[in-house]
Amino acid sequence: MANDYSDDRLRLAARLYYVDGLAQNEVARFAKVSQAKVSRLLALARERGIVRITVADYEPRRRELEGQLVERFGLSTAIVLKAIDGLSSGDLRRSVGHFGSSAVEALIKPRDVVAIAGGRTIHELVHHLPQPANKALTVVQAMGSVDANVNAFDAQEVGRVMAQRLGGSFLALNVPAYMPDRRTRDALLQLEQVRNVHERLGSAQAALVGIGTLSNSVFIERGVLKPADIAELERAGTVGEICGRFYDADGNEGATSWRDRVISIEVDQLRRIPLVLGVVSGSDRSAAIIAAIRGKLLKGLIIDEAGAIALLAVSAAAPVPKARKRKG
Repeated sequence: MANDYSDDRLRLAARLYYVDGLAQNEVARFAKVSQAKVSRLLALARERGIVRITVADYEPRRRELEGQLVERFGLSTAIVLKAIDGLSSGDLRRSVGHFGSSAVEALIKPRDVVAIAGGRTIHELVHHLPQPANKALTVVQAMGSVDANVNAFDAQEVGRVMAQRLGGSFLALNVPAYMPDRRTRDALLQLEQVRNVHERLGSAQAALVGIGTLSNSVFIERGVLKPADIAELERAGTVGEICGRFYDADGNEGATSWRDRVISIEVDQLRRIPLVLGVVSGSDRSAAIIAAIRGKLLKGLIIDEAGAIALLAVSAAAPVPKARKRKG
């Protein structure tokens, strides 16, 4: 039986494997067991405390880059995560989400109202939030559904997960994000259920948002924006998108027909939220990030190191007014 193995035999196996670097088949010969049982001996050695594995601490953040971003842009916080060169976009998002989640959890205070958008990197971050927690949050969906095919990356799904992991309730904005015309949009906003959720966004203390562009937006990816819409947004000087709100280089929402048809958190609501964290992976959205900071749509940033380096390089040629810091 496995429990009949003496501590001395377990010490022998552990010494040969962990200290002397022998292969498991060699350990088997010394310990007089079959090779198949060596893994069990090593596991027992850990269970009995004969082997205590320690790992040197890994610092996942680039603190010097964080300081540069805070100083350059006047952000309340910047979280820059290390990433191995050559990661796929999916693995990069997972890395940012995994290592950024604990920092986000620390920034969100008990009983905060948190506005949340959708997105792949936000999805990874939310699913890595530490639990259990009991922050008694109110998590509010920051924009309507992109289309009828709701997936795990959409705001209504990541919002539910965040409320479950950190503790609290979730308020869903149960409408499409994009209406056929302004009249329909305004009529929906008058419905009590929709109006109450939309107004609650205005009382948020924190928000998690993604940042898109006209070449990298969920609305384009899923065919919601038509060629005529894209052309109109281009004429308006669009450089970025947050929660379906397309804005120009100064962070102002363009006066387009699209603006009059979207149901989501409004630009002025975003500006009033003390902590709006942009969650980004990749280095293709520097102009959109700078414009959002210039327009006071962002107060904090979670980004990978390559993205941070690209952002600092672009901003060196285009000074950005500093954002106001969160109080308290």
